[in-house]
Amino acid sequence: MSALVAQIKEHQKDAMRAKDKARLGTLRLILSEVKQREVDTRTELSDDDLIVILTKMVKQRRDSVTQYTDANRLDLAEVEQAEIIIIEEFLPQPLSNDEVETLIEEAIAESGAAGMQDMGKVMAVLKPRIQGRADIGAASGKVRAKLNA
Repeated sequence: MSALVAQIKEHQKDAMRAKDKARLGTLRLILSEVKQREVDTRTELSDDDLIVILTKMVKQRRDSVTQYTDANRLDLAEVEQAEIIIIEEFLPQPLSNDEVETLIEEAIAESGAAGMQDMGKVMAVLKPRIQGRADIGAASGKVRAKLNA
């Protein structure tokens, strides 16, 4: 069992003791997703795999918040927002814009990228470094802008 899964299970026990139903429900969702992925892949997940799962869960909830807000369902948007806060507790510290820019420059230099045709090489180097710590879509846009310049 990865250290992050053990940490989530401890938080789950604490939520049970505190009778915090909202937090407990979110932690159970996380553990359920982890268990499902382990069953599907027939392997035990590493902390890196778990960060990918948590990042995806946060992204899904952000999309839901946007849709609920657009539909004027603020009650549902608040529930999703609360889940985002709980899930983000288990993600690594987010990177600042300057740190992302530095990592992009390093990835471009490491991959020897000369233009847009090397975008995949740059992203292959960059993605593991920023996974769960920055928006990969936004970073991809910045890489594209630098390669086009």
